Amino acid sequence: MATILDSREELAKIDTKNGLGSIEQLGSQIKQVWEATRSLQFPDSYRQVTSVVVAGMGGSAYGTHVIATLFADELTVPVFSIPDYTLPHWVNEHTLVLLSSYSGSTEETLSAAEDAKKKGAHMCGLTSGGKLGEWLKSNNYPAYIFTPTFNQCNTPRYALGYSVFGQMAVLERAGILKIDEGMYQALLADIAQIQLEVSVSVSREKNASKLLAYDCLDRLPIVVVAQHLEGAGHVVANAFNETAKTYSEYRVVPELNHHLMEGLQFPKINERDLFFIFADSKLYSPSIQKRMQLTKQVIEKNNCEYMSIDIASNSKLGQVFELLLKGTYAAFYLAFLNNVDPVPNPWVDWFKQSMKE
Repeated sequence: MATILDSREELAKIDTKNGLGSIEQLGSQIKQVWEATRSLQFPDSYRQVTSVVVAGMGGSAYGTHVIATLFADELTVPVFSIPDYTLPHWVNEHTLVLLSSYSGSTEETLSAAEDAKKKGAHMCGLTSGGKLGEWLKSNNYPAYIFTPTFNQCNTPRYALGYSVFGQMAVLERAGILKIDEGMYQALLADIAQIQLEVSVSVSREKNASKLLAYDCLDRLPIVVVAQHLEGAGHVVANAFNETAKTYSEYRVVPELNHHLMEGLQFPKINERDLFFIFADSKLYSPSIQKRMQLTKQVIEKNNCEYMSIDIASNSKLGQVFELLLKGTYAAFYLAFLNNVDPVPNPWVDWFKQSMKE
């Protein structure tokens, strides 16, 4: 049976800023980023840093959450997300600070930029321009200043290619990460396949993201992830918050096995209100895969419901973007079931304006 989620025309009546267009252009965003950053140059001294700090807020910090867990088995230096006005005391000339602000006007990031400069840190940037873009240029720091050609709604959380893959590409050029042409091409193929599976044209019965949206309606989605998918789970929970205007959070195995399970008993409305989303992966370690299955049993025994999403791409990089894309679509579809425009963030905008007054 056809629903509003199957009609681009009906979706467009609520999606006034064309968030859908941005989601559908994820592959094009990544292609633009990869090609543009191939010419980005860093001094040799940047390869000698002993830590990486990313100063970014909201959607501009998504990449950091993803990178820290996706590349945990490969990183030779720690990567930290610092979403604040100032940086930790230990930041110094041996630290690489990546300033990330989609708009280039984020006040916390601009403040952190001056703090990083005072501390003598190595610095670079990722932005579409604004005050941060001018600041990076005037200080001659390496930066990828992009034109968001493939983000029609011009909203950071719909710019995963620029924000998440953008941070990866910049840090790859700085010598922090290793991503080669083969990984990039495989990622584009993975994304194209996922688009075919969860796009508007795919009916609810065959569309994991639409099924998930319906299951999350009038409930609190809790995204359960582990290992390389932890950062992606963080991003998906945020997408439910911002896009679907729905309270959501993410939880990590094995940590949740040490406390959360006991909290399912009360209040009794948990049985009605909580809905768990398990991101299953064959690339999890055997012990984590077993924990995932046992955790589902605990959920069932406490009369709560869950849905398993099979994250099936062959690589960890592909699986991260598979979860990101499926989760982004699910949050997008849920917005329509909630009858809200999936792009504007009225409370965030109100808060920013109030801070200026």
